[in-house]
Amino acid sequence: MATALQITSGTAQYNGRITPLLVLLCLMASIGGVLFGYDLEVSGCLYISEMALRRHRGALNIGFKAGVTIGVLSAYLTNYFTEKINGGWGWRISLTMAAVPASIITLSTFLLPETPNSLIQQSTDNHQKAKRVLHRIRGTINVEAELDDLIKASSTSKKMDSPFNKVIQRKHRPQFVMSIAIPVFQQMTGINVITFCAPLLFNSQGESISLLSTVVTGVVGLSLISTSMLVVDKLGRRSLFMLGGALILVPQLVVGGILAAKLSDEGGLSHGCAYLVLVLICIYVAGFALSWGPLGWLVPSEIYPLVFRSAGQSITVSMGFLLCFVVGQTFLAMLSHMKSGIFYFFGPWVAAMTAFVCFFLPETKNLPVEQMELVWREHWLWRRFV
Repeated sequence: MATALQITSGTAQYNGRITPLLVLLCLMASIGGVLFGYDLEVSGCLYISEMALRRHRGALNIGFKAGVTIGVLSAYLTNYFTEKINGGWGWRISLTMAAVPASIITLSTFLLPETPNSLIQQSTDNHQKAKRVLHRIRGTINVEAELDDLIKASSTSKKMDSPFNKVIQRKHRPQFVMSIAIPVFQQMTGINVITFCAPLLFNSQGESISLLSTVVTGVVGLSLISTSMLVVDKLGRRSLFMLGGALILVPQLVVGGILAAKLSDEGGLSHGCAYLVLVLICIYVAGFALSWGPLGWLVPSEIYPLVFRSAGQSITVSMGFLLCFVVGQTFLAMLSHMKSGIFYFFGPWVAAMTAFVCFFLPETKNLPVEQMELVWREHWLWRRFV
């Protein structure tokens, strides 16, 4: 990609010409986005949920999200240091270095074993192979009960014409609602607004300060995702969702108030206010990284039954990326018209999603994925459907 832009522009800046190489660049970026959405967000979460022990499923799934956050933080650091390179080469080096993690991901896939569920789905001749994989990943020879559950679920799923038809059936209404509500709420926390807005807020303090702010928030995000990984299987999903909601809502409202007062009166932020806003944004990022960031992918990956697990997760990922696209496309227009009020726009959403978790999302920790329907049968509302 960097080579395409270099040949296209021939200078330190892209000059706006449309060439075959630039078209190829855009095509590759589109393909990369599709592969990222499927390979990492769909396959990655499902793979971990199927392979992990139930008592460690939350931690390992969030560990996956922590790895993604490390990659994002590495990108922030790369941008921060390459920005200082003279001659316009910094952004080219930064862009080219993206090939390193892509190569690691591609090569590492050859080292991963198939999940027992996948082996059984592929062929009835693979039952013994699936049993051997279960022996290895569970660390015990007593896997007959789990193997029988997988074979039964696989047999049921093979009788279905379309898993998407199964998702919308009344008895699966809880999972269908969650497959849409959780990714919508995840995006409506306003995290992408913070991601887009923070560098703009600190541009008045200098470009290096603006890039440094992204590094600081990245470090905070990684630290709290690591914390979430350690406590999610002890405290549970619901507790972290509600704690994260409080940590997101309060800084969001305070930042909105500061920006409303300072930008209208002074037209910019002083150094003191800029650092205060940075601290509040870090608290906000901490709340998101502790809860809606990793749990927004963890919970959907463990609530779907085998008969439509891939279809359900694909709905979740599609909704998440669709809302991310919509927010990204409307952010500048919203910021232009609403200014600091944009933070108050997302505040009620955070309150609503916290209430939603409190009343409608059952706890899923330490329960086998194959037995997840039990939580819906015991819920005061969803048992009417299940």
